[in-house]
Amino acid sequence: MRYPLLPFLGAAFLVPVAFAQGTPPLSAPAAVQIPERPSLGMGQLSLRQAVEQALAGHPELAVARAEVEALGGASLQARARPNPELSFTQEGTKSPSRTTTVQINQPIELGGKRQARMTAAESAAELARADLAARRHAIAAAVVTAFFDVLTIQERLRLAEAALELSQRSSLATSQRVKAGKLSPVEETKARVAEANVRIELAQARSESSAARARLASAMGSPLGALVLEGRLDDLPPIQNYEGFQAQLDQSPALQRAEMEVRRRKALTAVENARRISDITVSLGAKRDQEQGRTQAVIGLSIPLPLFDRNEGNILEALKREDKARQELAATRVQLENEAIQARERLLSARAEAQSLAADVVPGAQSAYDAVTKGFELGKFSFLEALDAQRTLLQARSQYLKALAEARRASAELHRILGTDALTSAH
Repeated sequence: MRYPLLPFLGAAFLVPVAFAQGTPPLSAPAAVQIPERPSLGMGQLSLRQAVEQALAGHPELAVARAEVEALGGASLQARARPNPELSFTQEGTKSPSRTTTVQINQPIELGGKRQARMTAAESAAELARADLAARRHAIAAAVVTAFFDVLTIQERLRLAEAALELSQRSSLATSQRVKAGKLSPVEETKARVAEANVRIELAQARSESSAARARLASAMGSPLGALVLEGRLDDLPPIQNYEGFQAQLDQSPALQRAEMEVRRRKALTAVENARRISDITVSLGAKRDQEQGRTQAVIGLSIPLPLFDRNEGNILEALKREDKARQELAATRVQLENEAIQARERLLSARAEAQSLAADVVPGAQSAYDAVTKGFELGKFSFLEALDAQRTLLQARSQYLKALAEARRASAELHRILGTDALTSAH
C-alpha cells in the first residue's frame, strides 16, 4: 500500500490517505483533517544548511581551532635553538691595572634534545587537530539529531492537533446523541475526559516543540529564530554491511585520538631521556690586560656533571604515562566497539519497527477505521467502537513517528562514533 507524502513545516511524513472518504455525518466520529503546511519562503532551513552553519561558526569549534593555532606556535618554538650569551667581566677599578674580559657563551644541546622536543610538539599539534575533527563530527551528528527531533515533534504536534479536533467533534456528537436519548450521559462524560486528555497532550507537544527548537539552536551554536525547517522523515537511514562497519570502526576519531596520545607520550618520554645527557657551553672571547698592554683570546668549555640529578624521576613519570596511554587506548577500543554495536542494533531495530508499522500496523489501523466508520453509519458498531478505531489509528501514526526518530538518532550516533559524514544518510 502506497502512502502519499503530507508535508508540514518542511517535513514530509508517510501518512495514509484521509481517515475516511468524504466527511461523515455529525453523529459519526469525524475524519481528522490535518492542517496544510505553510508555504516556505526565504526563511526556510535545510539540514545541510544547518550543518554547514554549525561547522562554520560554532563556538566550540572556534575554541578547538584556537587550540590548534596555539600548538602551532608551540611547534614553532620547539624548533628554536638556545640563544648565545654575551658576558663582560672587569677585574680592578683603576685604569692602569684593570683587566677586561668580553666573551660569548653558546650552549649546545646534545642527545637529540631539539629533535625530541620538535617531535613532541608536533604530536601535541596533531592531537589538537584530531580533537578538532572529532568535535566537527560530534557537532554535525548533534545537529542532525536535533533537526530530525524538531521535524518529528512537529509531526507529533500535527497529530495532537488532529486528535483534538477529533475529540471536539466526538464530544459534540456525543452531547447531541445524549440529548436525543440515544446514549447515556456517562458516555458524554467519557468523551469530555478524553478531550481534556488530548488538550493536555497538545500542550505537552507544543512545549516539546519549543524545547526541540532550542536544542537545535544550541547544537548549531546560533539562534534559530523563526526559520522553517525543510526535510524528510520517511526515508530511513541505510545500514552498512558488518565488514565495512568494522573497518570504519578502526578509523574512528576517538580511536585515532587515543593512538595519537600514545605517540605523544612516546615523544615526551624521548624528551625526558634526552635530558639525561648534559649540554655543553662553548665560550669564545678576548681578555684585555691594561697593565701589560696586551689582549689574549679566551676559549672555554663548560660541562655539567650529572652526579646528583640524572632526570630519573621525570623519565619514570613519562614511562608510566606512556603505559597509561596504551591502557586507555585498549579501553577506548573496547568502549567504542560496544557503543557502535549498540547504535547499530538500535538502528536495525528502529528500521524494522518503522518498516513493520508502515507496511502492516498503520494500514491495518486505517482499514479498521474505515470499516468501523462505515459500520457505525449502518448501525453495526457503537460510537465508542468507532472512536476507539480513530484513536488506534492516531496511536499507530505516533508510534511510526517515534520509530523514525529513533532510527535517525541511532544513525547520527553511529556516524559520530565512526567519524563518517552524518549527511550521507540524512536524505
